[in-house]
Amino acid sequence: MFQIEPIGYVRGARTTTEDDNWGNTTATIELAEPYPAESLAGLEAFSHAEIVYVFDRVKPENIVASARHPRSNPAWPRVGIFAQRAKMRPNRLGVTIVRILSVEGLTLRVAELDAMEGTPVVDIKPVMNEFLPRTAVTQPAWATELMSRYWNA
Repeated sequence: MFQIEPIGYVRGARTTTEDDNWGNTTATIELAEPYPAESLAGLEAFSHAEIVYVFDRVKPENIVASARHPRSNPAWPRVGIFAQRAKMRPNRLGVTIVRILSVEGLTLRVAELDAMEGTPVVDIKPVMNEFLPRTAVTQPAWATELMSRYWNA
């Protein structure tokens, strides 16, 4: 077993849980002690970053390890928790690619981070073309339908 400590926290983001309409949101990630400002040095040269964070408001008893209907919608097929991006995952980790707006001192300002105020951030990685999919991305129709309003403004 191992333990992961937050490297920072989300600030200036939503304070209520919502599944959709994350487009045009902005937030900052403030680094925590003991990380110095130089931990973010050079990140401003990238257009995007991948943020790894913890769904810290999910109670352990709500974690799902089996199949379920995404968003409890019976019109969509039951699929395993690893075939969806639900927050009730075994390790409660979320991952999102954001646009970098600015870097100042201990603060990274980003657009379209789908995390709430106070969310613990456990890693920040620059997005590099070479780590993006090298072939076409495919997904089932239910996933496209589920995501149709996710990034609405």
